[in-house]
Amino acid sequence: MSGELQFPDGVAVVKYHEHRSLPDISRGVYMGKQVLSLILGGGVGARLFPLTQQRSKPAVPLGGKYRLIDITVSNCINSGMHYIYVLTQFNSASLNRHISRTYRFSRFSDGFVEILAAEQTPENKNWFQGTADAVRQVMMHIEDFAPEHVLILSGDHLYQMDYGKFLAHHKETDADVTVSVIPTDHSRASSFGLLKTDDDGKIIEFSEKPPADELEAMRVDTSKLGLSSEEAERRPFIASMGVYLFKYEALRELLKNTSHTDFGGEVIPEAIGKYKMQAHLFSGYWEDIGTIRSFFNANLDLASVMPKFNLFDADAPIFTRPRYLPSTKFQGSCSITNSLITEGCILNSVTITRSVIGVRSRIESGSVLENSLMMGADAYQALPELARDRKEGLPWVGIGENTVIRNAIIDKNVRIGSNVRILNEGGLQEHDGGNFYIREGVVVVPKGATITDGTII
Repeated sequence: MSGELQFPDGVAVVKYHEHRSLPDISRGVYMGKQVLSLILGGGVGARLFPLTQQRSKPAVPLGGKYRLIDITVSNCINSGMHYIYVLTQFNSASLNRHISRTYRFSRFSDGFVEILAAEQTPENKNWFQGTADAVRQVMMHIEDFAPEHVLILSGDHLYQMDYGKFLAHHKETDADVTVSVIPTDHSRASSFGLLKTDDDGKIIEFSEKPPADELEAMRVDTSKLGLSSEEAERRPFIASMGVYLFKYEALRELLKNTSHTDFGGEVIPEAIGKYKMQAHLFSGYWEDIGTIRSFFNANLDLASVMPKFNLFDADAPIFTRPRYLPSTKFQGSCSITNSLITEGCILNSVTITRSVIGVRSRIESGSVLENSLMMGADAYQALPELARDRKEGLPWVGIGENTVIRNAIIDKNVRIGSNVRILNEGGLQEHDGGNFYIREGVVVVPKGATITDGTII
């Protein structure tokens, strides 16, 4: 017996079968319990400071209403992979809270997105020492699940990928380990693990973040991957995306070597020649958001005419916590150009150009934002609170009147007064101020900071 429970357009179809205990609640193909997904929650994230001052990298807001972790979890759900552990350790409170509030599967499914926090046990008193060590320390939970394959992912990358195709390639080649890869150019190659393959896609060599003077040894002919000769000349290296698919037994054996704490630097190179290892070419957009500049550029690109990352793909939606906010209100004469404006905002006679405005943002009359990311607020201020702030001379949460902001990131719950200029006219690349930072030329106002009336940055 089989059939479909039909819902209105735009709502996922739930399929049921006589011999299938779990329904498909995504648009992907149901994978059963053959795949367990592990999303690594990231380390200190020092290169994204001050955005990671109070949160982990995967919890950093993205695109006005999402968090970075939403991208990877959505990829899993859209691929029909509903058994997901998120491994956390550093500054994990906001990430844990977001996961628990957002990802709740139907009571007719035993799919889950659960946190596995670093913990001390009688056998191990240490915190996670690296990516491989993190997986090793949660192996007891993996063994309880008893999957056929384990998919290991990063929680701070921006891309849309069908892991079902990844799994199909892994199974077709009967690989013990499959690594998802992209071609890359000379300027970025040293930032990634680079590999070489034979004509059948078998991995024969791996080098983790080789220095510039060793890059030539890892150069390959990427035209064999389907790139044009011109594109192959521009991108002559094959880079690991940090996306791995293991046969469970192979993963368990590889992690028995407790001296190996990292996948890219130790486990993957060690496995070459001992296990059947395949490369899986990913041809879509992928960005490792590891620095303030890359994070800033990726967010602003979402507001471009043809963004590299498509938030409007109905076949691969990005899920996040529903907030049930009112529509954004435009008061007076507003000018909005090439920008993303999320829900729940109050904009009074403003000019916004190539910017992303996060939920519950409030911007007062005469203010101008250009090439900027405003992350919004966690809550609205009630009228009595607004009146009290006004009486005490404290700026409201949001941006006051006649303020100009250019090339900046305004984190959540920031108070910026009137007649403020945030322009970095001195062209500083790195600077630490009292209540702001400049990283790679981008001004960052950290979460909860206050910029008083008339301030010039």
